[in-house]
Amino acid sequence: MGFKCGIVGLPNVGKSTLFNALTQTAAAQAANYPFCTIEPNVGEVAVPEPRLAKLAAIAGSKELIPARMNFVDIAGLVKGASKGEGLGNQFLATIREVDAVLYVLRCFDDDDITHVNGQIDPLSDMETVETELMLADLESLEKRVASAEKKARSGDKEAKAAIALMDLALEQLREGNPARRAKVPDDDRKAWRALQLLTAKPIMFVCNVDEASAGTGNAYSRTVEEFAKTEGAPVVVISAQIEAELAVLEAGERDEYLAELALEEPGLDRLIHAGYELLDLQTYFTVGPKEARAWTIKKGVNAPKAAGVIHGDFEKGFIRAETIAYEDFVACDGELGAKEAGKMRAEGKEYIVADGDVLHFRFNV
Repeated sequence: MGFKCGIVGLPNVGKSTLFNALTQTAAAQAANYPFCTIEPNVGEVAVPEPRLAKLAAIAGSKELIPARMNFVDIAGLVKGASKGEGLGNQFLATIREVDAVLYVLRCFDDDDITHVNGQIDPLSDMETVETELMLADLESLEKRVASAEKKARSGDKEAKAAIALMDLALEQLREGNPARRAKVPDDDRKAWRALQLLTAKPIMFVCNVDEASAGTGNAYSRTVEEFAKTEGAPVVVISAQIEAELAVLEAGERDEYLAELALEEPGLDRLIHAGYELLDLQTYFTVGPKEARAWTIKKGVNAPKAAGVIHGDFEKGFIRAETIAYEDFVACDGELGAKEAGKMRAEGKEYIVADGDVLHFRFNV
């Protein structure tokens, strides 16, 4: 089950620097000029998970395989992108494919790095990008409504239901609001997501600050934090420059550098965990002598669906899930101890997987 977070923002706000640090590669060219990213870059990054190493040590696993998230670095959007300005619509199409949108906002002063609008104003930057996304949604929906209305007139029930949701989105967009502010009935959530609206996706604000403000934030990032409260959106304060430097250091050197900066953990760890929370994700584990592995699932998923993340046959032929809570696995020194202590449970199809569960699936196809 793959999850993608799209990194968006104006040119020269630090998106590619952040992406490079996230993936610990130089795949996305970072340069001081607009549109230096000419292809959307997709990178996989391991989700920091200290529990995995603990489980592997107890089980004597030969290999550790962490859960992963995808990050997509999308070229700097500018005013008029929805009409093809800058690099325009090709990047808007890429955003439609992601599960969440990360607005990277410039929250630092630096005369050597030009700003496309000539001033540092993170909220104004955010409004410019979001306006283009709203205009793209508006144009897309107005075209689709006309087609759906023709189908509805012939008695197509799905078209009628789709029109109702499109009208809900159009009402918000025409009032200058993103589609995510629409009140969508729970029963219509799946159909709503199928509309693939850019402004209906979950959002997070990433404040790219100067190195001195990495631990505390600054006046720019605080204005973003205040605004984010009105959106119910998370905010991560990070110095992309520091993260880029950390990315090329060995583990010991990284810890020393963090200590020098009085930072408890890399900002990227906080960003990844925030993305996990934003997308309502959690982790379960499979553990054995060959490998210890972390798997990503949505919260509230039942055991067969969780099994299906490993392989479709696991879900199709699901019999039961032999389940040990992470704390019990550790306290009992592994699977055998947990079984002897009565801490291993046989869970059926209705079981809702809990974060940290250590699972062994029984299935028959």
